[in-house]
Amino acid sequence: MIAAVDWAHLEAPDLDTFEALAAAAHAALPPEFRRLTGDVTIAVAEFPDDEVVEEMDLESPFDILGLFQGTGLPQRGAVAATGQMPNRIWLYRRPILDWWAENGETLETIVTHVLIHEIGHHFGFSDDDMEAIERRAGDHD
Repeated sequence: MIAAVDWAHLEAPDLDTFEALAAAAHAALPPEFRRLTGDVTIAVAEFPDDEVVEEMDLESPFDILGLFQGTGLPQRGAVAATGQMPNRIWLYRRPILDWWAENGETLETIVTHVLIHEIGHHFGFSDDDMEAIERRAGDHD
């Protein structure tokens, strides 16, 4: 029997809660994969800014769940360039919540998926590679 949930007092996770979810998901990634990101900053916003929507030719700001901005370790020289911005992964709260509402996955699973895919696509990993990393990240539960 499924326990009753008091939905009357539940609210969608706010930006601070999303940041905590993202930090926990990042910490649970396999160490060798996490190292690829270097000193990545994980940031959360309600939606991508207008510049991202325009650059990526999105029909709607709901069309993107996350974005990796920066230079991956394989593309960097031995010394980081002066004035180079830190790597950043953006998670977009409202599009992620929308995806969560329409799919049968936990919010933690979706946040982990977005992190892995933003990091993995940046480094040219295949979908199979990223699925294997997701399985390994899930083993840490």
